[in-house]
Amino acid sequence: MAAQLSPQQLAEKHRPTLDRALDAVRTRAYWSPHPEHPKAYGENAPADGLAAFEALRGTPFELDQPGTDGWTGGEISPYGPALGIEYPHADPDVLLPAMRAGMGAWRAAGPETRALVCLEILARISARTHEFAHTVMHTSGQAFMMAFQAGGPHAQDRGLEAVAYAYQEQTRTPAAADWSKPQGKRDPLELRKTFTAAPRGIALLIGCNTFPTWNGYPGLFASLATGNPVLVKPHPRAVLPLALTVRTVREVLAETGFDPNLVALAVERPGEGIAKALAVRPEIRIIDYTGSTAFGDWLETHARQAQVYTEKAGVNTVVIDSTDDYRGMLANLAFSLSLYSGQMCTTPQNLLIPRDGIATDAGEKSYDEVVADLAAAVTKLLGDDTRAAGLLGALVNPGVKARLDDAAGLGDLALASRAVTHPDFPDAVVRTPALVKADGARKAWDSDGTTAAETAETEVPYLSECFGPVSFAVAVDSTADALDLLRRTVRDKGAMTVGAYTTSPATERALEDVCLDESAQLSLNLTGGVYVNQTAAFSDFHGSGGNPAANAALCDAAFVANRFRVIEVRRQA
Repeated sequence: MAAQLSPQQLAEKHRPTLDRALDAVRTRAYWSPHPEHPKAYGENAPADGLAAFEALRGTPFELDQPGTDGWTGGEISPYGPALGIEYPHADPDVLLPAMRAGMGAWRAAGPETRALVCLEILARISARTHEFAHTVMHTSGQAFMMAFQAGGPHAQDRGLEAVAYAYQEQTRTPAAADWSKPQGKRDPLELRKTFTAAPRGIALLIGCNTFPTWNGYPGLFASLATGNPVLVKPHPRAVLPLALTVRTVREVLAETGFDPNLVALAVERPGEGIAKALAVRPEIRIIDYTGSTAFGDWLETHARQAQVYTEKAGVNTVVIDSTDDYRGMLANLAFSLSLYSGQMCTTPQNLLIPRDGIATDAGEKSYDEVVADLAAAVTKLLGDDTRAAGLLGALVNPGVKARLDDAAGLGDLALASRAVTHPDFPDAVVRTPALVKADGARKAWDSDGTTAAETAETEVPYLSECFGPVSFAVAVDSTADALDLLRRTVRDKGAMTVGAYTTSPATERALEDVCLDESAQLSLNLTGGVYVNQTAAFSDFHGSGGNPAANAALCDAAFVANRFRVIEVRRQA
């Protein structure tokens, strides 16, 4: 049995990190305790991480959690090989009561101890970042370097950020207060009051296929740090990263004197679809979900007993008005469209370009020239297959490939997709992005025009999300029309990101007004090594929670504050 970790040991080890995280969310300055470079983890870490991942393959994944009534699995790597791992299948009628059993002690531990336990969990995960990177790569299709960074340190940063916000909100109210109300000549009225952050109940984390840890850790650690047990229901094609996370959490809970069943895994059998059944159970009081709009809307409508946090689909838009760094703009956009084959919820989809062209430092550029030059920039970036594979990764599922194959039917192709041979995994489905020309005439999208909104979605492909490496170069009559289309798109469909290029202060103010009105995160004139589809924990907000793409932001106070309620006890002094 592992040695027990005392609260004092946890404080000595992790309180400085918690304090730094609290400072980071206040200042919004760059900070991360988790190294991004693979060499930072030691000379043997790459080989050890790969060996640890390979040792998981072809074996049953033991968790020793209550209610196991069988085994299930079936993950196949987007790079080709089957993982061959079986996971325990849980009976919720047995598992959920067992999860609630440890809530009292976990609540009584208080916000600081809970936060420090969470930091110990994150430290254990961080030490195994190379192993986790392979699990993310072979379930999501991310290229290794992206899986290492986004699935490792960036995900861990987002988890720590959630812990910091949770601690901050729970300690905003003092734990105790003496209350004395003067009564003139009479003795004052005196009470002793205590205030306890009381968790809501069991949280259900519904994992996603593309970013199982990055999208999963904020909800997991926000719920755990606020005192709630967490039932983790991974996407059936991306179980391993979250299963390994659950195993680590359970080990740390046991070693710190808490019930390991506070966190458990729920893996579904093929076609079982347990998310719907679990989501409406009365024991489930919090739900975190990343995925399709259809199921997100269903959860918000039907899981009425729970506080539901969703990140759904959106139509991310870039307005191209003018630029003083034409080559930098093209290079930045080419990278943004190519990264992870466009399979990010933050990837730009619609590029709104005035049909009369734009002003640049390289002279006036027509719509056709901008589109052709962008296509050339993507082609140059991805010209070498080895480099391309390292940037694109693999298509995560057949649905993405089908949408890409259908791109030619959506309009004139300014850039056709091509197949890329992966140097290490010949069975991987790797494709370069497609860029489709589209007509952005107002009549196609204006709800006041002749085209009904419902019909417009089928007739105008760019008005709906086309998840994957398909983007649209939309010709608009003017920058003013681009702003109107941007507003309509964010309001009706939502957006996780908005980008824009302009040298006009007036246009910049107008863009800000649209994004402030419609609650969209805006990036202006990115031409260097920062891209619209990347966000940094402790500084950037991922989503806003204010448009249809997501009802929550990662991470802000609203993301954590409603996971607990403050319960007051008054005693006569």
